[in-house]
Amino acid sequence: MKKREKGAYWRMIRPHTLTASFIPVLLGTFIVLGQVELKLGLFLAMLIASVLIQIATNLFNEYYDYKRGLDHEGSIGIGGSIVRDGFTPGQVLGIALGMYGVAAVLGLYIAASTSWHLIWIGVLSMVVGFLYTGGPLPIAYTPFGELVAGLFMGYVIIGISGYLQIGTVTTELLLVSFPMALLIGAILLANNIRDLDNDKVNGRKTIACLVGHRRAVLVLAGFFIAALIGIIVAVVGFGVTPWVLLSLLTIPIMIRAVKRFWVKQEPAQLMPAMAMTAKVNTLFGAWMVLGLMVARFIA
Repeated sequence: MKKREKGAYWRMIRPHTLTASFIPVLLGTFIVLGQVELKLGLFLAMLIASVLIQIATNLFNEYYDYKRGLDHEGSIGIGGSIVRDGFTPGQVLGIALGMYGVAAVLGLYIAASTSWHLIWIGVLSMVVGFLYTGGPLPIAYTPFGELVAGLFMGYVIIGISGYLQIGTVTTELLLVSFPMALLIGAILLANNIRDLDNDKVNGRKTIACLVGHRRAVLVLAGFFIAALIGIIVAVVGFGVTPWVLLSLLTIPIMIRAVKRFWVKQEPAQLMPAMAMTAKVNTLFGAWMVLGLMVARFIA
C-alpha cells in the first residue's frame, strides 16, 4: 500500500468540484430571503448535506471506475485517491457511505422541521448519486448523465433550498434553476468530451460518444447560450431582479472554453477548457447570488 501524502484527504473530496453543490443552495436561499428571515439551521443543514452527497458521489465514481479498470496512474482528470494516494477501494467506499449516513441524519432534521415528504426526495437524490456510476447500468455511461446531474443539482437543490425558507416553490426559483441546471450539465459534458476516446473503448454511450467531438462542442455551446437566454428571459419576462444579469460577465470565459474544445482534442490539452467550464458554473452562480444580495440591500 502506498504511503499517503499530506493533503490526500483534501484531494479526495475534490474541492474544486464542490461549487456545483453549494452554489445552488446559496442561490435557492438568497432568492427568497426578501420574503422571510433566514432560517440558519435549515440553511446549514441543506448546505452540508448537499456537499456531502456530492463528495460521496465523487467517491462512488472513483470506486467503480477503479473496479472496472478504467482508472490507473496515467489517467487524466481523476481524483486519484486509490491509484495515487494509497487508499484502498474499501476505504473509499466506506468513506462515501459514511458521508451518506451523515447526510441522512441531516435530512431527517430537515424533514422533521418542514415536511416529511422531503424524505423521499432526499432518498431519491442519494440513490441517483450512487447509481450515477454504480449499479449494472451507470447513468454516467448513458446519454442521460448531463440531464440527471442538471436536474438534481440544479432544480432539486435550488428548489428545496428555497422551500426550506418559505414553504413553497416559487416561479423565481424555477427560473434561476434553469440556467444553473444547464451549466452543471455543461461540466459533465466537458468531462465527457475530454474522455471521449477512452469512453468509446470502454463501451460508454455518453452524448459526446454518440455525436462525436465537434458536435459535442456545439452542444456545449448550446448549453451556454440557453443558460444566457434563460437568465435574460427571467429578468425581462418574469421580473427577476436585473442584478442577476451580472452573471453575463461569464460570457468571455464561455467563449474561451468553447474555442479551446474546438481546436484541441488530446485529453491533456482539454484540461484548461474543462477548468474554464467549471469556472463558468461557479462564477455564473456566484454573480447571481451577489446580484440577489445587492438587490435586497438596496430595496
